[in-house]
Amino acid sequence: MPAVRPDVGGLVDRYGRAATDLRVSLTDRCNLRCTYCMPAEGLPWLPNSEVLTDDEIVRLVGVAVRLLGVHEVRFTGGEPLIRPGLVGIVAAVAELSPRPVLSLTTNGIGLDRLAAPLRAAGLDRVNVSLDTLDPTRFTELTRRPRLPAVLAGLAGAVAAGLTPVKINSVLMRGVNDGEAPALLRFALDHGYELRFIEQMPLDAQHGWDRSTMITAEEILSALQAEFALLPDPVERGGAPAETWLVEGWTDSAGQPARVGVIGSVTRPFCGDCDRTRLTADGQVRACLFATEESDLRTALRAGADDEELARRWRIAMWGKRAGHGIDDPSFLQPVRPMSAIGG
Repeated sequence: MPAVRPDVGGLVDRYGRAATDLRVSLTDRCNLRCTYCMPAEGLPWLPNSEVLTDDEIVRLVGVAVRLLGVHEVRFTGGEPLIRPGLVGIVAAVAELSPRPVLSLTTNGIGLDRLAAPLRAAGLDRVNVSLDTLDPTRFTELTRRPRLPAVLAGLAGAVAAGLTPVKINSVLMRGVNDGEAPALLRFALDHGYELRFIEQMPLDAQHGWDRSTMITAEEILSALQAEFALLPDPVERGGAPAETWLVEGWTDSAGQPARVGVIGSVTRPFCGDCDRTRLTADGQVRACLFATEESDLRTALRAGADDEELARRWRIAMWGKRAGHGIDDPSFLQPVRPMSAIGG
């Protein structure tokens, strides 16, 4: 365990972890209103003056890549596809040296139109959120009748070469908890990689209740009722998903098909976490569930050079806690919801 925070090098913390994976929220806005994320009327959005400009995002990502050892960058939101300058941001970050691996998490609406330009700009792959295959249930969950647009986005991503295309699914008790096998079969049939994610306490309404959450164990039991799952021999490393091979199935590249479960609540992976987060308004978050942030935007706009920005980022990550603490009686849900933090 490092005794003193380093003044140079990467984003290490007091527990010896190094953050090499940067999640960048491009906007807190979204074109869906998922019931487990935000109210029907939406949320008070960030004023445009507080949101980082395209150039500011590229500069801060450049600091992370060139000075702090980040080698993976994922663009998130809100919904990143509604950011007007998205393609240009991706292109600029792809030109950084060393070039980071670039991915994007999206609800898929508009991806059929943007997949090819994003691929040409340098995006490597995408994660698409899809919680149900039932059009009526999709509309109830998201408050928008846009399932066909999401399915078109998935197909567009494959056509553009943004592979492997991954699907993120959240199961909710009494809502879509019976769809786990159907979602996996859909993913296998189309060559997508499916990841189930335990519902986390990051909703704007603060209505999350652990007793109603579908656990990783329940998800696996539902899948194993219809599929033979084998332990994945590939080392997990810092990846959030535990993965299994689906016996008898191959992916679009002819490799064994996999399914993953991200047990953020019941099977936390905090000890191997390698993430740092930058919000759309320029705040560093050391943990998805952090209750504090470190402001880079003010320093950047006040004229701080790259070394000073890197120093502030190191300080922010040095204070990262050992774990998210959801099981601790003193746990407090972050004030910001997932849409404002970035996944």
